[in-house]
Amino acid sequence: MTQPNSSEPRYVVVTQTPIELCQFLKFGGLTDSGGKAKQAISDGQVLLNGAVETRKGKKLAAGDRVTFAGQTIMVAN
Repeated sequence: MTQPNSSEPRYVVVTQTPIELCQFLKFGGLTDSGGKAKQAISDGQVLLNGAVETRKGKKLAAGDRVTFAGQTIMVAN
């Protein structure tokens, strides 16, 4: 088994998918509030599966990878 490092994503388990991108940023601990999550998305600071995503309500499914501020989290269920 490999040792975790900062470049490996952290899995965040959600009970129901799909989940909205702004909700997942907050739930996954990448932002302190929903407002900060929405602002970061609007400003083009969030990557979804390696591409800039500016839709706050974008629905995520298991396996989607979200990156913000150098941290990556993945949707797991």
